[in-house]
Order: sequence, then C-alpha cells, then structure tokens
Amino acid sequence: MSLKPGREVFTPRERRLIETQRTPEGVQRYLSALRYNRETEGETLRSFRASLRRGEVHCLEAALIAATILEQHGYPPLLLSLESQDKLDHVVFPFRRKELWGAVARSRDTGLHGRRPVFRNLRQLAWSYFDPYVDTTARLTGYGLGDLTALGNYDWRFSERNVWKVERYLQEIPHRALNSSDRRYRRLLARFNEFRQIHPTGAPTYFENKDVWMM
Repeated sequence: MSLKPGREVFTPRERRLIETQRTPEGVQRYLSALRYNRETEGETLRSFRASLRRGEVHCLEAALIAATILEQHGYPPLLLSLESQDKLDHVVFPFRRKELWGAVARSRDTGLHGRRPVFRNLRQLAWSYFDPYVDTTARLTGYGLGDLTALGNYDWRFSERNVWKVERYLQEIPHRALNSSDRRYRRLLARFNEFRQIHPTGAPTYFENKDVWMM
C-alpha cells in the first residue's frame, strides 16, 4: 500500500481521529496525551492501527501515527531519524509549512516533543533537539530523512504485527553528522547531572529554546 490509502480503509474510530486532527499542532496534542510505551513486556514497533488500539506509543510509533493522519491532509509521510552515541535514537515526524520545517514527536521528555515550523532546514530542526537530548549517556551525532513511500507495499499503517522493517530502513538511510564540541557537551552533561542530583525523577525544562517547542 505505497499510495495514500482512501478513507474507506480506516475504521470509524480512525476516521474520526483523522477528521478531527487536521494539523500538526492537533496531532501533537493528541500524541502528548497518550501513555508513553515503555515496552515493559518487550520491544515493540506497532503500526498506526495497533498503537491506537493499545493507547500508548514510543517515539517511532508516535511518528507513524503522525505520518498516517497527516498524510490524509496532504503532508508527505516523512521520518527524521536522530542518531545518538548510545544507540538510543529518536525519531520524529517532520513537516514543512511556508518553506519552514517543524516536527511532531513523542518522548518521555517534553524537550524532545514537537517543534513549531520555524526552521529553515532539517539541520536546524535536528540541532534544536541537541541540548535537551543530553543525559548520562545520550548525545546526538547525526540525522537522516526517510520517506515511508520508499517501503513500497509494506504495511506500516495497518499491520497487526510489529513493523520492524521501518526501523531497519531508518538504520540504513544516509545520515549527516551533527558535529558538536566536546566542551559544549560536557557543559550540558554537567548541568544534567546537577539537575538529577536535585530531582531524581522527571525531565529538565531549563533549555533556552523552549519557545520553539510544540507540546
């Protein structure tokens, strides 16, 4: 099913969601309200349909929901892969509006949620995630743009099985480096460790770019 599916293949519940969430901002609010999938029963990569049924998502599952909904409203089904040094990568749904890039995303950390469409290119969009990404092990090292239409008839929208081919595809696409200074990284890591000593749980929100976050 490489082409955009018609509305008739969606269930009534899915159609209502598509009809009510017509913008990236609306989809972001919907995803932010879902439970985060911590994969307590083993790793998953559920399709749009399976994730909706379960009512929980991790970042790539959320990106597939955003791609499926917003594809119905004219947005291409793209994924932006953000590589980390600890191999715990992040994936967001990027979109363009008036030649500027934004993103829809879900994470355990609000700093890694969506971005308003204010970025001139994908590199700027990827860099907006660098500071909030740093924790005890994580550091963004690269980014790559994928297009789900490249998967041809692979059923990432409605499959009842885990759609691992999407993950493999993102691992194989070319990534461009995000070359950051070690000094900057060490400063961010020290700030995170200081925050964690005071707050054993929760995500930091002290970042300077919060004005571009889309919650």
